[in-house]
Amino acid sequence: MEETDIAVIGAGPAGLTASIEAAKAGARTTLIDENDKPGGQLFKQIHKFFGAKEHYAGVRGYEIGERLLGETEERGVDVRLGTVAFGIYGQDVGLLANERATTLRAKRIILATGAYENPLVFPGWTLPGVMGAGAVQTMINVHRVLPGKTVLMIGSGNVGLIVTYQLLQAGARVAGIVEALPRIGGYGVHAAKVRRAGVPIMTSHTVLRADGKGEVEKATVCEIDEKWRPIKGSERIFDVDLICIAVGLTPLSELAWMAGCRFMYLPQLGGSTPIHNREMKTTLSHLYVAGDLAGVEEASTAMEEGRMAGIAASQSLGLIHEDAARRLEREIEDRLLQLRGGPFCEGRLRAKQTLVKAWNQE
Repeated sequence: MEETDIAVIGAGPAGLTASIEAAKAGARTTLIDENDKPGGQLFKQIHKFFGAKEHYAGVRGYEIGERLLGETEERGVDVRLGTVAFGIYGQDVGLLANERATTLRAKRIILATGAYENPLVFPGWTLPGVMGAGAVQTMINVHRVLPGKTVLMIGSGNVGLIVTYQLLQAGARVAGIVEALPRIGGYGVHAAKVRRAGVPIMTSHTVLRADGKGEVEKATVCEIDEKWRPIKGSERIFDVDLICIAVGLTPLSELAWMAGCRFMYLPQLGGSTPIHNREMKTTLSHLYVAGDLAGVEEASTAMEEGRMAGIAASQSLGLIHEDAARRLEREIEDRLLQLRGGPFCEGRLRAKQTLVKAWNQE
């Protein structure tokens, strides 16, 4: 049986920063990801981040990923790609790579498994040409393949708005964005960009059905009332070959459930979320969480939570002096408060505080 000080599961933004901080503290760090390439969502993000300098303002997502990957190499992190973590049994992690199962015993485990896209069910939703925004991003930004020429986007959150703009950059025509809520869900800066490009955003609307012979050819959209009921006579038909679904994310939490973490259902954070404290420790003393698993937010927030988890896990092993760890954690808390400031993040901030309160009551 192999052993390590800290096992980090998930090599996205949170997992990369957690690994870097753990290795920086001197921990033997093993970073595990089932994909052939690390970096998670960062390599799908070709837009520049905005905000403060410490949050990589003005830097494109894939460039941030390249920087973090370079630092994991410099710090000597043991990166294991194409490796599935299929179970957690106490402090043992079951791994599968090259059709061979092994066990890795870790003194501390950091779960940074991310989130999965929510589906949207309507007549015709299984037709080829209906896909999630993450799949669309992968095709256009990673593989350089345009999955459709004329697109209907479902969802006006940040993901829907950003992917809409990226589809336009890739050469697609976006017929419109459909949003069931009476307001746009994402940041105004993203909405303004797509509106300037001539893309209409239809709030209080939903998709009724998709039609086509063997693939999507048309989408029927209608207005809905305050009780989410279709308004007769408001139907509109769009000739499209791609319907892109961007209706939210749910924490990918199977390993945390298997490990025995306590959970709380918080819709502001995407659903059932492991209860954790400010240092990202769960109700299990050896297990920490970070990123979308700890509540769906932004990539910048995920990176800060990863740093917090890496520092806290290292301090619990005596690799960082407590005073130094607390100073670093306070700096991260300040940056997280900046990221969670503003009207769009108030609900998420309160939800995070609820998790901390629940952890203190355990």
